[in-house]
Amino acid sequence: MHSHRLFSFLSFLAFFILTGLLSVNQAQTSATSPKVKLENPITAAYLKRNLKRTSPKLILTPTIERTLKEKLQSDPLMQSYYQYLQKEAKGILDQPLLKRELEGFRLLFVSRELIQRMSTLAMVYRIERQPEILQRIDVELKAVCAFSDWNPQHFLDIAEMSFGVALALDWAGEDLPKTTVSLAKKALIEKGIIPSFNEDGERMFWINGHNNWNAVCHGGMIAASLAVADVDPELAAKTISRALDKLPNSLKEYAPDGVYPEGPSYWGYGTSYTIIASNTLETAFGSDFGISESPGFMKSAEFLLNATAPSGNYFNFADSGDKYNGGVALLLSWFGAKTADALYFDHFFFENPKEAGRFAGLGLVWLSQMDPKNTGKIAQSWLGKGTNPVAIFRGDSDYFAGMKGGKAQLSHGNMDAGTFVFDLNGVRWVVDPGNQRYYPLNKIGFNLAGHCQDCPRWTLLTKNNRTHSTITVNDEDFNVQGFAPIIDFKDQDQAEVSIDLSNLYFDNTKAVQRKFTKDSKGSLLIEDTFETNENTKSITWGLMTQAEVSLEKNGAVLKQNGKTLHIRILNTDKYNLSVISLDPPPLEIDKTMENLKRIEIRIPAWTLENGKGSLKVRLSED
Repeated sequence: MHSHRLFSFLSFLAFFILTGLLSVNQAQTSATSPKVKLENPITAAYLKRNLKRTSPKLILTPTIERTLKEKLQSDPLMQSYYQYLQKEAKGILDQPLLKRELEGFRLLFVSRELIQRMSTLAMVYRIERQPEILQRIDVELKAVCAFSDWNPQHFLDIAEMSFGVALALDWAGEDLPKTTVSLAKKALIEKGIIPSFNEDGERMFWINGHNNWNAVCHGGMIAASLAVADVDPELAAKTISRALDKLPNSLKEYAPDGVYPEGPSYWGYGTSYTIIASNTLETAFGSDFGISESPGFMKSAEFLLNATAPSGNYFNFADSGDKYNGGVALLLSWFGAKTADALYFDHFFFENPKEAGRFAGLGLVWLSQMDPKNTGKIAQSWLGKGTNPVAIFRGDSDYFAGMKGGKAQLSHGNMDAGTFVFDLNGVRWVVDPGNQRYYPLNKIGFNLAGHCQDCPRWTLLTKNNRTHSTITVNDEDFNVQGFAPIIDFKDQDQAEVSIDLSNLYFDNTKAVQRKFTKDSKGSLLIEDTFETNENTKSITWGLMTQAEVSLEKNGAVLKQNGKTLHIRILNTDKYNLSVISLDPPPLEIDKTMENLKRIEIRIPAWTLENGKGSLKVRLSED
């Protein structure tokens, strides 16, 4: 028992130390990013003068609500989506009350479930005023506010719980028993806001952090503060003011083109609470104090669409999940309402809603504000610069290719610079291993959060360069601090993007560059050039796939879902492909992906004339 506790303690300690190192590195990476500074007039006196006194004032206002109810009478999509909310609300009434049950060291799933219940129930209550729904909101609030705490060891849990409680108070508090309102505000202060000032507590790096934690935690605290400003304006003002000072740390990561460094699914998480911060401040004060105008932020919706293939699968780099979902459609509707651009309006989702997620009730508000005046287009070739630069090619036959540069030592970063995914004819031929569940790793004390050069993170199949579709030198891990910039991009019929990978290999090689070309509507050409030095032993070209593979001279044939793809080495007959099965994966704790394999081309350094070489590989349907 004592050794187990010591191991857990050391794991936490390593997390704090390495998070600090990560924050320093991120600060260096972002040194050339534009400075982001928000307006910050917030004081207790400002709150008393400017905060709207009546509710609702968080995302919903009386004016917005009137418009919403009017549209609900005549708009088929509003009606379709509201019927979904009604069905969800009915299902919630049959669920047991939430309990303070941790998964590992997280209460996060309970906090998120509360938001889903409150946003859905409170929205349906505002439309129908059904007593049984109000009663359920009441007992749900009393249940979570009676928890011993909201789990300060993992502040995301507090932030999301606080938002759920604040939203329920704002949308239904006028009809809730005064004792419940008093209890909830007391809990928001004592279990939410006050712990946020314990800067020496566990995992409090988010206060000055640069990743999704910064947005989520400050966003949750803004909502909580607006809900309790009438009882403690000094504390509310202090908390909101801190958020406006610190949110620029995560906002600047969107610059300049909206690429979210942690990948598309983490865009959904961090951006959701940046939206909540912006939207709640806007409806409560009439201004978001510059959040939505931060460089690259509004462009980030374009990034999300560009990173989504026609199949709905993401270019799932970093620790991203795999697929676009209903929750993302809701967030995009906020961007659509802000920009009046139909590009961000997912008509199909609202017509056939399912799995809207925890912000389901908010979606009806944003849908009611949609009034498209223009329709943008997704580019056929797109470049997004930033700390984790990305390029995308599109075309006919569900053609989709996503390529990236960047570095490993970023929040949720992987050793995936130079990697790519490739879709053609409805099949993802080249895959990214994506993310894996954290809980099983946390449960055994695995240090997943550490991004140091020798950290255990890089032993995992989902994190290491040898299990991504990139170039490896001497079979060694990438330099976690090495940055691979996109050095050239041509937006044309035969789109091109070039990435300099040289900085990833310490001093094991002189130079490695990679160029991707969409050389026809049914092919992708990858050209790699390398220059060795006295330390270079081998260069390995890798491609990850779940297709069936048949090797042939200077190439291979891939078959999947009744379709075929050819891989051909074009510029030499000295090398052949080999296949390594990764199902089952190398480690017991690795993610298992059915039929996963790695196709390799191994190039011994001694075979290169004058230490220089190149490799041209074409992926094509014929």
